Amino acid sequence: MSEKLFDMLQERGFVKDMTHPEQIKELLNSGKKITFYLGIDPTADSLHIGHFFALRMFRHLQNAGHRGILVIGGATSLIGDPTGKSDMRKMLTKEQVEHNLAEVRELASHFVLPGTEILNNADWINKFTYVDFMRLVCVHFNVNIMLASEAYSRRRENGGLTFLEMGYMPMQAYDFVHLHNEAGCVLEIGGSDQWGNIVAGTELFRKMNIESGKEKGEIYGLTSPLLMTADGKKMGKTEKGTLWVARDKTTPYDFYQYFYNTADENTEMLLALFTDIPMEEIHTMCSTDIISAKKRMAFEITKLIHGEELAQQAIEAASALFGGGANSANVPSFDLGMTGPMGIIDFLVAIKLFDSKSEARRMVEQGGIQIDGEKITDKDYVVEPKESIMVQRGKKVFLKVNVK
Repeated sequence: MSEKLFDMLQERGFVKDMTHPEQIKELLNSGKKITFYLGIDPTADSLHIGHFFALRMFRHLQNAGHRGILVIGGATSLIGDPTGKSDMRKMLTKEQVEHNLAEVRELASHFVLPGTEILNNADWINKFTYVDFMRLVCVHFNVNIMLASEAYSRRRENGGLTFLEMGYMPMQAYDFVHLHNEAGCVLEIGGSDQWGNIVAGTELFRKMNIESGKEKGEIYGLTSPLLMTADGKKMGKTEKGTLWVARDKTTPYDFYQYFYNTADENTEMLLALFTDIPMEEIHTMCSTDIISAKKRMAFEITKLIHGEELAQQAIEAASALFGGGANSANVPSFDLGMTGPMGIIDFLVAIKLFDSKSEARRMVEQGGIQIDGEKITDKDYVVEPKESIMVQRGKKVFLKVNVK
């Protein structure tokens, strides 16, 4: 008999909170096909590792035969989710949201099944007038209950909660009702930081049904835990900031190094969440050779995001820089004064890897240059300063650049 979906999700660490535990367990273990959704607000022009964690759960449900809908919050991102924030989010312009939405849609499409419905909640939210939305939706929200919810607690404690932010929960809640009415959606998934908003959606559905005299029905919410280290810190923050999925923001090399450098005790959890390796094999790997398990974990996650070729290049760059690989012996270094970003051609000449710009440009265009494990073919590529940069020319020439 095939593995039951809910049991598998729970064993691998995807399950935290549920609105209806017994019903959700039965629903996902029964083999009955359902429609579910995940919402992502395009507050930046990339996905971060937390988004990808949620997309892994999304894909598990899809692989089990369930219909998944991905909602990109073109409307909700104009408000900004106040959950967990002590300060109001920076308001984005409509143009910024449109740009971010297109980028997030493109990135997310690589991690879900082909043909997945990817919708923009502005398509239904923006059809309402302000008064109509207040009368249809907001009438069902008790302000005292909203203020007591965790979603607004930090903003309220800091005395800065705005009426704009109060509008976020009703908008997200209505997404769930709309998707149920239009697409038969019965389950919303998301990170545990979205618990208050997800519960609000199930409650709004119940109250609107009562008001309209419809037959009682149920919709459900299921959250996964936030991606945390074993010592209770949120994962996905590096010395340069957020760990992004887009490689122009976080290189495959930096991505690989982040996971390889996590504490040993995080390895089993990360293998469970980001690979399909059987749990028994994961337990054995981590208990017998944690170093090999960490290398496998970092490689598999990088491959999942960036593909096998770039993941392998990241390993080679790391081997050359830190030792243990075929090219690791006597890697030369170069100290470079670098106060800001540099064009790739100027950078290569400055570190003495080429005598002329024309030679450097030709090598870049021919695909013979890698920066931190990423092949660079764009002559206009910009190198960002950081403590050390691994440069590879061809297959055998490595140079560690120490930025001063």
